[in-house]
Amino acid sequence: MSREFTIPDVYQSKIIRPVKQKSQILDPRKKKLDPVLLDFGPVRFYIPRHFGFCYGVENAIDIAYRTVENNPGKRIFLLSEMIHNPMVNNDLRNRGVEFLFNTDGTERIPLSSLTPDDIVIVPAFGTSIEVQQQIEQQGVDPYQYDTTCPFVVKVWKRGQQLGKKGYSLVIHGKHEHEETRATFSHTSMDAPCVIVRNPEEARILADIITGKRDSSDFERLFRKKSSDGFDPFRDLRHFGVINQTTMLATETQEVMSILKSAVDELNKGGDPSHDFADTADTLCYATNENQFATYALMKQPADLALVIGGYNSSNTKHLVELLEQAFPTYHISDANQIISHARIRHFDQWKNKVLETPDWLPSENTPVTIALSSGASCPDTLVDEVILKVIGLFNDCYDLETVLAPFKE
Repeated sequence: MSREFTIPDVYQSKIIRPVKQKSQILDPRKKKLDPVLLDFGPVRFYIPRHFGFCYGVENAIDIAYRTVENNPGKRIFLLSEMIHNPMVNNDLRNRGVEFLFNTDGTERIPLSSLTPDDIVIVPAFGTSIEVQQQIEQQGVDPYQYDTTCPFVVKVWKRGQQLGKKGYSLVIHGKHEHEETRATFSHTSMDAPCVIVRNPEEARILADIITGKRDSSDFERLFRKKSSDGFDPFRDLRHFGVINQTTMLATETQEVMSILKSAVDELNKGGDPSHDFADTADTLCYATNENQFATYALMKQPADLALVIGGYNSSNTKHLVELLEQAFPTYHISDANQIISHARIRHFDQWKNKVLETPDWLPSENTPVTIALSSGASCPDTLVDEVILKVIGLFNDCYDLETVLAPFKE
């Protein structure tokens, strides 16, 4: 899916861009996963083969900024954060764009206040059919400025196709996330749906339908995450798994495997009416690429890892989750979180709060080697700023042009 997008200058990178361009030239089919080493003497950075803005994010930014530029004087609204990155959302606010909803779905500005002259931009996550209908009732076309990621739409269409064939759906995702709420809305019109967050919940659901757990566990754990009248014993006779596109691909595969095993167990019990639909084709290519590149990054001899991205960014959190298995890992929103050589502010997703950690940079060895990555909604300019901020913590001189010269040839 090749297409050129117009990305504002504010997001253009001087360091990361030539690295990515050189990798694309040398590996146009994206077969290699080896990271690139940027060596600044006392500090070195391993840069993964794939990270940062994905197709869906670039598409959303292109549409949103062109909409603002082409409609001076009009009221322009985003349904919610366009993507989960503070820099991008704040820049749109500074350009006059207002947000109708918070990320949790609570209303900031009443939809009833919209007029036919207003413009509403649908974010990359998509939105629910119910919200679309409310916007239409105000005389606004919700599809004219729709930045929904094509791969999210692909998941919706796959779910709808399965529903029309008589399958129910298990949605692997976070039920509170905008994308999962939208996917649930679009697919539950055609199929009974239940949302499963992780393999642990998949095992609970598998144990319920195989009779190893009491059915009351479904009411307690899944009723608020399922469509009206969902009956696991009836609706999980024929089903498939679709996903929130930013989930760990390996985790979606595990969810599918757990539930397929439950189906196989039921069929061995003499009930061949149970059927599992293979839906591996709904996994987002960018999520897969970034995560596989992260596995390659984990094999490098680094002292620590820095991951840059919004603290509410699901795909960024998953990159952190992977890298934590190999290195001390710090999830930061931008370079300002690096306070000094001795202190760093970072988000801990397990405690759900920002922490300040001392002695994050090892002082006993030189050079310090850092595995560096960013989420799919993070501009490469923020990665540049982090690189420059870390380099600035060391007194040794460096020549940026010399380091980047091989990538500009």
